[in-house]
Amino acid sequence: MLLAAGILVLLIWAYLLFGRGNFWRIEIPLSGSVTIPSARIAVIIPARDEAEFIGQSVTSLLRQMGPHAVHLFLVDDASSDSTAQIAAAAAASIGRASHLTIMESQPLPAGWSGKLWAVHQGVEGAREFEPDFFLFTDADVVHRPENLSLLVALAQSQKRDLVSFMVKLHCASFAEKLLVPAFVYFFFKLYPPRWTAEPHRATAGAAGGCLLARPAALEAAGGIAAIRGQVIDDCALAARVKRNGGRLWLGPSESARSIRPYSGFRGIGSMVSRTAFNQLHHSALLLFAATLGMAATYLLPPALALFSHRLAPSLLGGVAWLLMTISFLPILRLYRLSPLWAITLPLIAVFYMGATIHSAWRYWAGRGGEWKGRVQDPVRQ
Repeated sequence: MLLAAGILVLLIWAYLLFGRGNFWRIEIPLSGSVTIPSARIAVIIPARDEAEFIGQSVTSLLRQMGPHAVHLFLVDDASSDSTAQIAAAAAASIGRASHLTIMESQPLPAGWSGKLWAVHQGVEGAREFEPDFFLFTDADVVHRPENLSLLVALAQSQKRDLVSFMVKLHCASFAEKLLVPAFVYFFFKLYPPRWTAEPHRATAGAAGGCLLARPAALEAAGGIAAIRGQVIDDCALAARVKRNGGRLWLGPSESARSIRPYSGFRGIGSMVSRTAFNQLHHSALLLFAATLGMAATYLLPPALALFSHRLAPSLLGGVAWLLMTISFLPILRLYRLSPLWAITLPLIAVFYMGATIHSAWRYWAGRGGEWKGRVQDPVRQ
């Protein structure tokens, strides 16, 4: 029995390292490596109570380098703070007030998530600008001066219809260092970038914090209205674009970063809980299978390595644990963390398993996808 378990975990990790699109390899696109023509870029920013971050985000977007015409469309989604005023002041302070349009969101219709309703209004408002690209970004994301040029270069040189960067998340506290890199690691395991880029595969991932899309591809996919009730809206949009013949690119980046800190373990757990059960299609059976699979993948190897009294299962578990550790090293390097954090991946997996179970509980309690006072993933009758 223990020998069979050892063989199983070794096969699991051999597949993950060598058979799942090399998801764990981190490939950063090089800045300034491609010469690009000018482009008209409409930046859509949905914002709800983002006074703490919006000024830095707006400033970074209006200071982009390159031969581009950039206009920001900020949709103020019923903020109770000074989000709109701070955004306007930030644009005026660098002499770019005319490049920012602030729109007040209309009442939320039934069937729409608040964010997507705001994005939809931003897209409609930007049509007169006649953009070559839409950039969808979050109000807490700060962009390096070369970021838009890099996005457009990837879209143009590789003929991509949707290009998205997984922005670097805030990673300063102990809880963030322990859990945030793993969030990116698990995301890329679900949506391997290489598989996302391959037209013949169904895999379609995207990261909504920094997502560039061609207007024609967005329209062919049915527009934002086609995903209006989706909780994992970025990946839903990517899937529709790909099904309609669009070409995707997804990957990590150091040219865009989120400045929103997480409030310890609770804050990171809430981030995971918002979407995890939706990812499992609200299925109790899939929840059970996912929990069992996570336990076999991340907990069984160290259990065999440390507690088996037989040599063969112990060695097999140890090799599987080593492969697991190796697979986590590139993402730690991206976040400039010590390789020693890699040995904690089994403990990190326990946290994510708990957050996924908590996500199901929140959904069944009528609080699915709760964000800023809104339930975005209600129980379906």
